[in-house]
Amino acid sequence: MSDNWLERTTLLLTQEKLNDLKNANVLIVGLGGVGSFAAEFVVRSGIGNLTIVDGDTIDTTNRNRQLPALISTIGKSKVEVVGNRLKDINAELNLTKINEFLTSGRMKEVVLSQEYDYIMDCIDSVSPKVDLIEIAKRHKIKIVSSMGAGGKMDPSQVKIRDLSKTKDCPLAKNIRKRLKKRKVDKGVRCVFSTELVREESLCLTDGSNFKQSYYGTNSYMPALFGLYAASEVIRKLSKS
Repeated sequence: MSDNWLERTTLLLTQEKLNDLKNANVLIVGLGGVGSFAAEFVVRSGIGNLTIVDGDTIDTTNRNRQLPALISTIGKSKVEVVGNRLKDINAELNLTKINEFLTSGRMKEVVLSQEYDYIMDCIDSVSPKVDLIEIAKRHKIKIVSSMGAGGKMDPSQVKIRDLSKTKDCPLAKNIRKRLKKRKVDKGVRCVFSTELVREESLCLTDGSNFKQSYYGTNSYMPALFGLYAASEVIRKLSKS
C-alpha cells in the first residue's frame, strides 16, 4: 500500500504545486513557541528540505507553549526532539540540524551554506534577530520574521505585513530602529499583533542568551504566530 500521506494537500494545491514545495529549501532559526509549530506546519505541508537551528534545551517552563516540551523531554535538545518528530512525519524529509545559538559570524555562514528559498526568523532575542534579517536582505533571500507574541491574548489581532507597517509591538519597534541604522527599512514580512502589550506581564532577566527581558505567554499565541509564518512561506512557495 502506498504511503500517500499528502493526498489531501494534493487535492487542495495540485501535484505541480506540491512538487514545488517538495523541492523547496527552508531555514528556520529558533524552535521555541513560534518556531516549533512553524517547523511542524511547513513539514506537514510538504516542504522537502529543511534546516532547523537552536542551541537550547527544553525547560519545564516551555511546557505551556512549545510543541516539543513534555515532562519526558525536559533537558533534551530542542533540535533533536523537534528533528525526530519531523522525521516521524515525513521520513523522506532532507533535514539538517544545527544545535547552537548563532553568533553574527556563524549566522552568515549558516545562511550562505545552502541555497535557501525562504528563511523563517523565529528568534526571540533582538541582536541575533537583527543579524539574521540583515543577512537575508543583503543576500536577497526571502524572509518572514516573527515579532512579539508575549504579553498578548487576542488571536484576532494577529496580522502579517511589512515590518515598516507594524504597530503596537515593542519588539517590532526595536527591530525597525536597529535595522534602520543598517540601512534596512522595508521588504521584511512580519507576523505581529496590534494588541497592546500587557506591561504587567514583563519580566527582566540577567541578559543571558541575548535576552534582556520577556513577557508572559499563553499556549496559543506563539503557535498562532508560527501558523501565520508557515502560511506565508507555503503560499509564496506554492504560489497559492
